[in-house]
Amino acid sequence: MTLEVRRLGPGDEGAVRAFLAPHADSSLFLLGNLRAAGLEDTGAAYSGTWVAAFDGGNVAAVAAHCWNGVLLVQAPRALPEVARAAFAASGRPLAGLSGPRAQVEGARRALDLEDAPAALDHEAMLFSLDLRQLDVPPALARGDVTCGPPAPEETELLAEWRVAYAVETLGARPSGTLRRSCTEEVVRLTAEGSAFVLRAEGAPVAFSGFNARLPDVVQVGGVWTPPRLRGRGHARAVVAGSLLAVRGEGVERAVLFTERENRPARQAYAALGFRVVGDYGMVLLETPVPPVR
Repeated sequence: MTLEVRRLGPGDEGAVRAFLAPHADSSLFLLGNLRAAGLEDTGAAYSGTWVAAFDGGNVAAVAAHCWNGVLLVQAPRALPEVARAAFAASGRPLAGLSGPRAQVEGARRALDLEDAPAALDHEAMLFSLDLRQLDVPPALARGDVTCGPPAPEETELLAEWRVAYAVETLGARPSGTLRRSCTEEVVRLTAEGSAFVLRAEGAPVAFSGFNARLPDVVQVGGVWTPPRLRGRGHARAVVAGSLLAVRGEGVERAVLFTERENRPARQAYAALGFRVVGDYGMVLLETPVPPVR
């Protein structure tokens, strides 16, 4: 049966949510963006051009080319069609792809990007945690370290940390543009209540944030400890502290993904109670692909 592929807009939100719900763990970017910005592409943070394939009246596949240039996919069917259609309709450069690993690879093939150099090509493991099962690190439980939102005077330091994170983890290159975008990100996440700092003896020692959130689930991202402070359990503690904070607000579950080869991160998350529920993929291109004309 041929599926109908079309651009989405206001009024399609319910059909998109119904489709994404069974795939929630690998769709938090899509679900979070939908909640934050809807289906209208304004160019603002979290917005994007959304395309879906319909089987009758039901959504069967979704792709969204987002404000930051990343193409998000959740397309068990019609993957090439929705990936191409979203990129063609957005009018913006393509900076990367994100979604279930096999679908990211399929979308890359569909867009003829198999040979395009990538600054980042993550084959990641997807983890999930019922927050009732969170194992709180002893240092945090005792109060030896504390976790809370960033203070205004910490913005500059956290922007420096975000630059270092982007360079080490995402393959970014240091630049004034990167510094500005990292500063804007810290400010935005702080305003949203999605940024957390771990402090030891009053000094910041680690950062964690949520890169997607719904009323009942959050996606952890951007976990960072400066190299000189690693090996002390700070990353585990800042993630736990952030999850304790939102658990008190009614959040029931957390999701995250980390590169398969990053054994220290995998061990830290497992120690908190996270368990593997699937795989995930993220590709960030060295040079964005120009928009379709």
